[in-house]
Amino acid sequence: MDTRQVIDRYYELANAGRWDDWCELFATDTRMDEQLAGHVEGRETLREMMKGFPQTYASFANLPRHVVVSDNHAAVVSHISGRTRHGDAVEADVCNYFEVSDGQITYMANFHDTVPFGPVLSGSR
Repeated sequence: MDTRQVIDRYYELANAGRWDDWCELFATDTRMDEQLAGHVEGRETLREMMKGFPQTYASFANLPRHVVVSDNHAAVVSHISGRTRHGDAVEADVCNYFEVSDGQITYMANFHDTVPFGPVLSGSR
């Protein structure tokens, strides 16, 4: 897959809740700087992190609004809409930066306000 195909697949799988397949988009030695989780290294670390995602969110959507791709780099402005298992809404605008090599994500960083994720961070009720 080229960079645009990887990015499109990233959002397709995330919005379908197919987290194991989503993790396969990342290189085994991937690096990620995640606004809430901090620095993450390795696909298996990411996979462990994502195991709790379905228990956290009753619904989750990350919808791209603007995608820019240049060679093996991409930036995506998107909007997250979610609902926790306790019924709390999460709405946030996000910017993701990606580096892709050989059809896999080798680096990713995301940037967003952390306030909308308060119910997720606190475990809500």
